[in-house]
Amino acid sequence: MKLNYKIIFHILGLLLLFNGGFMLLSALISLVYQDGVTLQIFIAGIITLVIGAISMFITRHHEKEINKREGYIVVTFGWIIMSLSGTIPYVITDSIPDFTNAFFETMSGYTTTGASILNDIEAVPKGVLFWRSMTHWIGGMGIIVLAIAILPLLGIGGMQMFAAEAPGPSTDKLHPRITDTAKRLWLIYVGYTAAETLLLTVAGMSFFDAINHALCTLSTGGFSTKNASVAYWNGQPIIQYIIILFMFLAGTNFVLSYFAFKGKVQKIIHDEEFKLYFKFVVVFTIIAAVVIYFKADVSVSSIAHPMVWGEGESAFRHALFQVLAIVTTTGFVTADYTLWTPFLMVFFFGLMFLGGSAGSTSGGVKVVRHLILIKNSFLEFKRTLHPNAIVPVRYNKKAINRFIVFNVLAFFILYMLSFIIGSLGFSIMGIEFKSAVGLAASTLGNVGPALGDFGPVNNYAALPSLGKWWSSFLMLIGRLELFTVLILFTPFFWRNR
Repeated sequence: MKLNYKIIFHILGLLLLFNGGFMLLSALISLVYQDGVTLQIFIAGIITLVIGAISMFITRHHEKEINKREGYIVVTFGWIIMSLSGTIPYVITDSIPDFTNAFFETMSGYTTTGASILNDIEAVPKGVLFWRSMTHWIGGMGIIVLAIAILPLLGIGGMQMFAAEAPGPSTDKLHPRITDTAKRLWLIYVGYTAAETLLLTVAGMSFFDAINHALCTLSTGGFSTKNASVAYWNGQPIIQYIIILFMFLAGTNFVLSYFAFKGKVQKIIHDEEFKLYFKFVVVFTIIAAVVIYFKADVSVSSIAHPMVWGEGESAFRHALFQVLAIVTTTGFVTADYTLWTPFLMVFFFGLMFLGGSAGSTSGGVKVVRHLILIKNSFLEFKRTLHPNAIVPVRYNKKAINRFIVFNVLAFFILYMLSFIIGSLGFSIMGIEFKSAVGLAASTLGNVGPALGDFGPVNNYAALPSLGKWWSSFLMLIGRLELFTVLILFTPFFWRNR
């Protein structure tokens, strides 16, 4: 079967139209704040819109159906095209004149990684900062639709389990599911963003800072408008607690939010992934808080205003914030956690491999995959004792198809291989061990802050140009569930059948 290139380019053109539209919105923000780059951002938006319109016009006569192979291409090249076009506002305004740096920042935005090369964020024009936050928000919403509507149909990494849970008609056709699902999830996503913006504004943030942090929290991105990230508001704990709440929600399967608004609370209570996600957050926070309270000096690791409501509250807040920031792969920081004893540095490094819930905007392996791996591992003991017994892995009281278990196992092995190869790639460039493994774990898991020279209070500006391209690749494959991108490198994918 030959590839239907027309529908591929038609959809890519549509994505460029969306990108151009959000650039024009950023130009409007620039105009409101009179930052001097309104015209440049406006031109960037027009260029993107024109390219997208031409692509859609040329391919307007195309077949309506899209098969799996075309789905893989659209998803992968969609993120690449969005990232390439997303560099235009940075380059044209001279905010990031170097293309490699601009592409890295944009890919970090769309993949909701939050790794940045900007040394002085507060000096960047507000219109450009808004565009930077908007890349997170666009990428975050794209990931939700991808996880709930597209990947299950492509059979990616065990994501088939969520096809039945997604709101919308139960059908194997791609278009109806995407349309129906996207409408509901967009409403929830926009609603949460508006709610966080309002709460942060009431709590004392400026409206500009509030909307930017809301865009970056709900997408679990981590870009901030301040050089010190959320540590800038260490003297205002209520702001950090609001961000904590929305980081938790963003790391939860958005389908559960849909059920909550429909009044189906029992579905949330009985969801095994949600229960494990909640337990992880609670247990890891307690461990981190106890160690911080008794062993770490928060005043040394905090960037500003270390304690407001007492040592106990400060230890708890910093622990909860950083656990959620890393588990949900948001990447905001309130302190340099690498200074909180060697144990906590290794502890937080391990959390980079966890990830939030499937169907959320978070990156990483995802809680449900860990759950299936753990369950399958324990069942191997039973299978060893009773080799003839049929002992299926159960999720939410339903037996999981063994092919899904194999898929999850394959994903985990591929993830760890990608981490090892990623670390080796950085080490070849002369980056020392701690920084290399931190970079690989952080970029592959879309976390943002790494370790060593690229820790929570540093950025990625010192990374060599080749390292930035390597990081961009790792961010892309990590964000798109590995298989989606890596399958394009297999020879059989391109054979016409």
